[in-house]
Amino acid sequence: MTDLPHDLVRTLLTVVDEGTFDAAAAALYVTPSAVSQRVKALEQRTGRVLLVRTKPVRPTESGQVIVRLARRLAALEDGARRELGIAAGSGPARLPIAVNADSLATWLLPALTRVPQDGQVCVELHREDEAHTAALLREGRVMAAVTSLAEPVAGCAVRPLGLARYLAVASPGFAARHLSDGPVADRLPDAPVIIFDRRDETQDRFVRALAPERAGAGPHRNYVPSTEGFCAMVVAGHGWGLVPASQAEPLLRSGALTQLAPERPWDVPLYWQQWKLEVPALSLVADAITATAAELLLPPVPRSFTGPA
Repeated sequence: MTDLPHDLVRTLLTVVDEGTFDAAAAALYVTPSAVSQRVKALEQRTGRVLLVRTKPVRPTESGQVIVRLARRLAALEDGARRELGIAAGSGPARLPIAVNADSLATWLLPALTRVPQDGQVCVELHREDEAHTAALLREGRVMAAVTSLAEPVAGCAVRPLGLARYLAVASPGFAARHLSDGPVADRLPDAPVIIFDRRDETQDRFVRALAPERAGAGPHRNYVPSTEGFCAMVVAGHGWGLVPASQAEPLLRSGALTQLAPERPWDVPLYWQQWKLEVPALSLVADAITATAAELLLPPVPRSFTGPA
């Protein structure tokens, strides 16, 4: 059986985390040439190409297997050090976690304030759409994720967090200009829309659910990859959009926004997926996140108009 030396495996993980051979060399206090030689040695041992040499580098499918192994080894080694009481020189436990932008902007940061502020845990948040955060788990880039995927990624455990509610809203002026000449289901598909980015299908799914004969929202699309900026663009009247209820409700009360389909909120089920490892720091963060989600999200039960994962 081909052995996988720990130093070679750790080097590959560092290259993936840092993004380039030069940055990995700086992190490991070796030369870029040494890093390159270690990666090549590991590729020779496995008989596989492990990295796509782009900037930043990307692990191949085989490389993802090694990255997952490396991160698990690092987590287990850190846990063993702490149990032995020799963690002082190893620094805090680093937890890479994938989370969608809306959760990050609304409820996840309050959850992290519940984690003991003793310097023993640091998080590295990776922002990604909730439909795609699980991919970062598969690649080994993160140890846990807030995701809309209920099916567990291999080697992961799943907990339901709750339903993130979105409301279809627009400014009163926008609604008067674009949506006043007929039923919302007829007018909305052709109205200008705000979309987070090109991977965001939420508004299209909402339109298809509201008007099944339509393919999705119309061609007049404004892309705004920021939760706060997204809401601001809707308030400014540039388009309609699905805004997290916690953001929309104060603006509805003030009259800055109007709800377009009050009887049809859009609920997105969220789940917490994490590696099946006994890592105390990860358990602390997981407990804080699930407890906060239970308070700030809707219960994880079917709703009449729930957005598909």
